[in-house]
Amino acid sequence: MTAWRNRNITDDIVDNFTGDCVMPSPEDLARSIAKQAPSSAQIADWIRAQIRGSRLVPGQRLVEVDIIRQTGGSRFKVREAFQRLAAEGLVEIEEFRGASVRSATSDEVRQLYQARALLEGLCARDFCRRASANDRARLAQLASEMEACVDSNAPEKFSGLNAEWHTLLMRGAGNQVIEDLVKRLNTPVHHLLFGTFYRGDRLKEAVEDHRIIMQAIEANDADAAELAMRRHVENGHRFLSELDRAMHID
Repeated sequence: MTAWRNRNITDDIVDNFTGDCVMPSPEDLARSIAKQAPSSAQIADWIRAQIRGSRLVPGQRLVEVDIIRQTGGSRFKVREAFQRLAAEGLVEIEEFRGASVRSATSDEVRQLYQARALLEGLCARDFCRRASANDRARLAQLASEMEACVDSNAPEKFSGLNAEWHTLLMRGAGNQVIEDLVKRLNTPVHHLLFGTFYRGDRLKEAVEDHRIIMQAIEANDADAAELAMRRHVENGHRFLSELDRAMHID
């Protein structure tokens, strides 16, 4: 069976050649196969992106066949991806039922925001010390564009600019590890944000928080920048908690 499969893979690759028919080297064949078969990490990234984009929602079953079809991954790699995401707390795997997107409890959300406040606060501090003039200018520009979104009532645009603003601040701080961690911390609660989180009163509060952070950065006051960023993230959690209580999400 293995020989038959290898023969067909090779034949398919040879058929794609033009001109002289040259048998591909084992290295070329391996690279070609690798391009067609994503790793478990790549599949996990894809699933994580679907969760962030609310295309996969809490409680939804992750059907292996569907993910294999959409990603081109093997069953083994898809199951490996499920295990990776389960270790992150994004996926729940149950015997006889398979994998599903895991819901975050109120207590878990609180802990996630606490971690974010500390990590992003540290990045705000380091941004003051390390960011280039271009990064500072772009950060100020994004903050200005977000203020305009409040006036024009454009929450979807605000959401994208806000993500870019936070990402730029972390990258300008020069800490890739924190950036990766914060992205993972954001994913379990992302489905709660858009449509409820980004509304008029929250946008105004967020813009005011950004203004205070920018003032500290412009003054090169690392202590003030860190404190302001922590308060900004904590304000986000407070607002989300109030929405949870009002909407009985739990």
